[in-house]
Amino acid sequence: MSSKASLGPSRDTDFPNWYQSVIEGADLAEHSPTRGCMVIKPYGYAIWDKIKQQLDQKITAMGHENIYCPMLIPLAFFEQEAEHVDGFAKECAVVTHTRLKQEQGALKPDGELDQPYVIRPTSETMIGHLFAKWIQSHRDLPKCVNQWANIVRWEMRPRLFLRTSEFLWQEGHTAHQSQQEAQQMAQQMIQVYGAFANEQLAMPVTLGEKTADERFPGAQVTYTIEAMMQDGKALQAGTSHDLGQNFAKAFNIQYQNADNQMAHVFTTSWGVSTRLIGGLIMTHSDDHGLVLPPNIAPYPVLIIPIQAHKQPEVLEACKALQARIQQQQPTLTVKIDQQHHLSGGQRVWQAIKKGVPIIIELGPKDIEKNQLVYRRRDQDASQKHFVDQAEFTGQLSAMLSDMQSGLYQRALKRQADLVNYFDKRSDFEQWMKEPSGFAMVYCNYNDQIKQQLQQFGLTARCEVTKSPLAPDRPVAGPCLWSQQTAPLLIIAKAY
Repeated sequence: MSSKASLGPSRDTDFPNWYQSVIEGADLAEHSPTRGCMVIKPYGYAIWDKIKQQLDQKITAMGHENIYCPMLIPLAFFEQEAEHVDGFAKECAVVTHTRLKQEQGALKPDGELDQPYVIRPTSETMIGHLFAKWIQSHRDLPKCVNQWANIVRWEMRPRLFLRTSEFLWQEGHTAHQSQQEAQQMAQQMIQVYGAFANEQLAMPVTLGEKTADERFPGAQVTYTIEAMMQDGKALQAGTSHDLGQNFAKAFNIQYQNADNQMAHVFTTSWGVSTRLIGGLIMTHSDDHGLVLPPNIAPYPVLIIPIQAHKQPEVLEACKALQARIQQQQPTLTVKIDQQHHLSGGQRVWQAIKKGVPIIIELGPKDIEKNQLVYRRRDQDASQKHFVDQAEFTGQLSAMLSDMQSGLYQRALKRQADLVNYFDKRSDFEQWMKEPSGFAMVYCNYNDQIKQQLQQFGLTARCEVTKSPLAPDRPVAGPCLWSQQTAPLLIIAKAY
């Protein structure tokens, strides 16, 4: 296996085509016949399943209950919250008819609906209607629900996992008696997302608050986790919204408090989507293909039998090795590759492109020596390790832990090398002409500054509250424009 083997496009010379090649090489997804939509293939969906399972455990452990709501939402619901409508109007797909009829050999819509339905772009309006039914007393609060669902937002320039007209996501919704409780919930959930990105995806993220123009439609405050990809662009990887009483008043979500008085609740919503897979790809992968942190890989260990079609004892030895590993680590998924129609080299290369963390080769000569050959996906693709089987099983747990933390530290260093701190406006404006990575500046953001950034394709990503990229930097300082006290702002190009 040559260390120079490559997908074709390089990250350094053609990042967009490299990204697409990683997806194709790992067989994660493909474009569908439905414009703007994707087909998530088995390996890609297995990654989403891992994300879903791990996050769902955290969410349900907090007391949130899973529900499912209709994907068709009455148009009238959206008309009840004006700011929400304005935010999503251009992205909505609308169902207007109930059936098809044949006319001159062609099928045409028939049976126009009295009231159209919007295909779910998000569920705040539906949840608002339901909460108004479900919440009557202070004893019903807090009300905390979660939904795993699909979303449709019409996309003009689709990119697999990053921007598609339909995507999968998790969305949580809560109702509370006080503004303080709602704010705490919104802040708690962005902390959960941040910890998940750091610890499970090994993707360093900055926690912050969106500027007013970037807030979720209808929210009082939007919190975000922002990640930096290998090309220096920002990726919004998850959001949490303090909705105040906007939706509560629009949908008349009231409860009788302890003093027997009627009061409106305070609500939140929060979510992440299959965009996290796009973030994974662009954070860790290399010119050989996908690289996955062990914590999120569908199978962290793959055993490839060599010449098993000629010598059946090889497959038995692989099964015995699989059993020994899983006896020591019952929760670890270990897969045996039984594609005997492919050569060993072809299967190794396939595993490399799929980002399998530990790739083991076991053949007749290895069995004689009671050894195995393994590769670590975080190292050079050509680098083989020959080791005694017992020694390998004893060190595997520590090896996977080392890979997980090592990928995080590697990503963090890459990000840190692309962060630019500016204390002079002239230096920042020079950077804007050829921007790369993140700019961190103290800024009292306004429309004039926004227009200046837009000229160079830049946006204000968030006001920093916690960042591994600026652990010792104060979150407030003198504004580059006004010299008045201002928050620390991340400015970057973004996906």
